[in-house]
Amino acid sequence: MELGKRAVVLVMMMVALFGVVAMGEVYKVGESNGWTNTAPIFDYKAWAASKTFHVGDTIIFEYNKQFQNVVRVTHKNFKSCNATAPYRTLTTGNDSFVIPKHGHFFFICGLPGHCESGQKVDIRVPQPSSLPPSSYMPSQAPSPSPSASKSASAQPLANGGMWLSVVVLALSVYVFAY
Repeated sequence: MELGKRAVVLVMMMVALFGVVAMGEVYKVGESNGWTNTAPIFDYKAWAASKTFHVGDTIIFEYNKQFQNVVRVTHKNFKSCNATAPYRTLTTGNDSFVIPKHGHFFFICGLPGHCESGQKVDIRVPQPSSLPPSSYMPSQAPSPSPSASKSASAQPLANGGMWLSVVVLALSVYVFAY
């Protein structure tokens, strides 16, 4: 096989494998309620505690941009609901945050009174060694229901990425064989 064809095959295989490895889950903060402070206030602390987040997962914030925002802050500012020195402020009403590393990521609404009323969330991403074995060994873990781990609207996105990787890998093998 000529060198150019082998290079194309190698690149296609890397794309396929990268797609499988880098793909994370998609979580919508507040589920169907979204990011809001309207009564009854959604329990963002309990929502985050019920999830096991990983590097590469995407956190979606959907909200009315006229009445809300999303501010990523330090732990100290999270505890005191202080939005004056943010890492980042999101204001589009449909924002996403891809988890870049292990640790805590603190988000609050920066509008007066919103954080104090409970509109804040701590996204905790544990180190792999601190996860229970079933959390990082999918072959042994039971399949969670879609509503338990990610928003229903996100499931086609994750499945589509997996199928794309499978198709690219199959094409790579086919091209390599002929």
